[in-house]
Amino acid sequence: MNKEGRKKIGVIGIAGGWSTERLLESVEQETGFRILIEMDRIRYDSDTNAVYQGHQNILDLDALIIKKLGPTGIPDHIQRLEILSHIRNAGVPIFSDPERVIHCMDRLNCTLALRQSGIPMPPTVLTENIEEGREVVRRFGRAVLKPLFSTKARGMIVLDGNDPDAKEKIHTFKCDGNRILYIQKLIEIPGRDLGVAFLDGDYIGTYARVGKKDSWNTTTVNGGTYEPYDPGPDIIALAQKAQSAFGLSFTCVDVAETPEGPIVFEVSALGGFRGLWEARKLDVSGMIVNHVVRSLS
Repeated sequence: MNKEGRKKIGVIGIAGGWSTERLLESVEQETGFRILIEMDRIRYDSDTNAVYQGHQNILDLDALIIKKLGPTGIPDHIQRLEILSHIRNAGVPIFSDPERVIHCMDRLNCTLALRQSGIPMPPTVLTENIEEGREVVRRFGRAVLKPLFSTKARGMIVLDGNDPDAKEKIHTFKCDGNRILYIQKLIEIPGRDLGVAFLDGDYIGTYARVGKKDSWNTTTVNGGTYEPYDPGPDIIALAQKAQSAFGLSFTCVDVAETPEGPIVFEVSALGGFRGLWEARKLDVSGMIVNHVVRSLS
C-alpha cells in the first residue's frame, strides 16, 4: 500500500492509449497511485522468481488491471498472459484473470467455448487445408477469412464462392502467417452490430457500431460510428450467457441481429471502453476501478 493506506494498483496497457490513459486517471483519482505496466518492458528473474519493470517489483503491487497487452493482433500475447498468470499465482490479483483472458484471446478458443455453451454463431469452419478451405468458401457463397489474432477487421478478407482466384487468395492468406484458416460465412446484418457490456457478470450497457454503406463491416477503422442502443431482453440474455462461459471481470460481447434471431460473433476481454463512452458517456474505467477496490477490501 502507499503511505495513505490506499491500494497500489497497476494498469497493463499502452502509453498514450485512449482507454489506458482513462484507466490510469481513474486509478490515480481513487488511490493516489499511478503506474503503467507495459508488457514489452517487463522482465522475469528466475533467481528471485519475480517480475520487474525497471526497479518496480510487480509482485509488490496490490492488484493489476489488464487493458492492453500490446499492439493489436500479436500471438505473443498468449506468452505475455502466461507471465501474468505467474504474477497472479504469486498472490497479485489480476482483473481479468489472465487464464480466463487466454480462453477468448484468439478466435479459435473463443469459438470453441461459445459453441460448447450452445451460443448461436455464424457458420464457421477451421481448417489448415487449403482445398478444404476453398470448398467451404464455395459452400458459404460469401465468406470472411479472419486471422486468429486481430480486432477491428484488421487482416480480414472477404471471398466470393464463385471467384476463380479464391484458392490463390486463400493460399496467400495462409502464407501471411495464418496457419489455421478461420472461415466464417458472411452474414447480412442491418448496418450495425452491438457491443453488449458486462462488469463482474452484470449487464451495464450496450452501444451500436453503425457501418458505412460501402463497407462490409461496422468497425470504426473503416468509417463506422458508435451510437447508443437499447437491446431487447433476448439479446441481453444471449450476451449474458455468452460472457458467462469466460468469467471475465469486464467483457463486451459482439452481437448481430439477423432475421433468424441474434447471433454472437465473439467475446472480448479488452474492448468496449470507447464505444460505451462515445455512445452513452458511460465511464467504464471508473466502474472497473471501483470494482477492483471493493474486491480488495
